[in-house]
Amino acid sequence: MSMKIRLARGGSKKRPFYAIVAADSRMPRDGRFIEKLGTYNPLLAKDSEDRVKLNVERVQYWLGQGAQATDRVARFLEAAGLTEKKARNNPKAAVPGKAMAERAKKKAARSAAPAEE
Repeated sequence: MSMKIRLARGGSKKRPFYAIVAADSRMPRDGRFIEKLGTYNPLLAKDSEDRVKLNVERVQYWLGQGAQATDRVARFLEAAGLTEKKARNNPKAAVPGKAMAERAKKKAARSAAPAEE
């Protein structure tokens, strides 16, 4: 059985609240889970203590059993010091999209035009 430590969404429309759960990877996102390990409330301020709450002992137990954390939960675990920080590589993050590239090209053409006169 492939285990994941992931988020299960709760809360109402436009008011998200997540439970951090240990679940079988084949179960749906908000479906059956084995154990609730903590909570995440994205509406709170980033420096708030209540934004992310974890049961550290149980998280360590599931990691020891071979559970894999999803990307978002892995960031929470890194911030809590439970796992080592891994390098992330997203080379396309700094590349502008088509519309922005066109705007930059037009702006460069406009700024170069008065200089040539």
